[in-house]
Amino acid sequence: MATLSTGNVTMLDWAKRTDPMGKVMVIVELLSQTNEILEDAVWREGNLPTGERTTVRTGLPTVYWRMINQGVPTSKSTTAQVDEMCGMLEAWSEVDADLATLGNDLNGFRMSEATAFLEAMNQELAQTIIYGNAGLAPEEFTGLAPRYSSLSAGNAENIIDAGGSQSDNTSIWLVAWGDETVYGVFPAGSKAGLYHQDLGQETVEVTAGVAGSRMLAFRERYQWKAGLCVKDWRYVVRIANIDASDLVGATPPDLVDFMEQADEIIPNRLGKRVFYVNRRVSRILRKIARTDVTAGGGLTFENFAGKPVLTFGGVPVRKVDAILNTEARVT
Repeated sequence: MATLSTGNVTMLDWAKRTDPMGKVMVIVELLSQTNEILEDAVWREGNLPTGERTTVRTGLPTVYWRMINQGVPTSKSTTAQVDEMCGMLEAWSEVDADLATLGNDLNGFRMSEATAFLEAMNQELAQTIIYGNAGLAPEEFTGLAPRYSSLSAGNAENIIDAGGSQSDNTSIWLVAWGDETVYGVFPAGSKAGLYHQDLGQETVEVTAGVAGSRMLAFRERYQWKAGLCVKDWRYVVRIANIDASDLVGATPPDLVDFMEQADEIIPNRLGKRVFYVNRRVSRILRKIARTDVTAGGGLTFENFAGKPVLTFGGVPVRKVDAILNTEARVT
């Protein structure tokens, strides 16, 4: 028997979602986002119950020129193992059974609530892919930004400084998704993707009012076990320190030049390359595509998964609302 928490749908919530006939109305989803990175990511089952263990080459053997009758010493390569941990994103929904059946539209009401949960799960996962930091929040997995956060780190050559010096910066990401480069991971033996469990009607204990009071409630559980494996750090490029306010100023940063540099940094054509930008940057790139493409800007529209998508040099440019305009300067 579960205890009903304060995070439950109330009669006022029900009234705001139904028409005078008691039917669930179409809700304007003002809080919905576009996070196309979730559509592009390559997912695979990890080799650990908690995530994925990868082996990377850290050193090459020493080789020598030799002369006749002169030997050379033996040598070897070196490797290291890296464990990528998954996080467990979870949410529960509990609705008083009598409240849910008001208006004779039980399925419509429950679907209305489920839609919001699915959107919340999508937004949180997208945000964690970009900014998750297991060092600060052990329950999360580590996303891209903490891995590419220093211009003096070993992977600094994959960070392009766009010059923004304040705290209203944003980033453009170039990711080459693939089994040997960068991919999403779920724990060994678990299910891929978002898992929804409809528990139906259950007896719950109500914490408000008389202690030990019971009622029937519809309960649902949402869970997403996921992590991010950057198997080869060379296949992610961050264009950091893009001043978000300067994008609409008199001298905006040269995004096309930065994107050209990023595409050249990727060592070869392994993986599926995709640029990720937020909505403000996307709007500026569309303007550049309209005014500069005839001068060799490189931005065009091409068919991608059956839809016209902005591309740069044949690489899709996709929207991710989870990318902020308030990033601190990467130094």
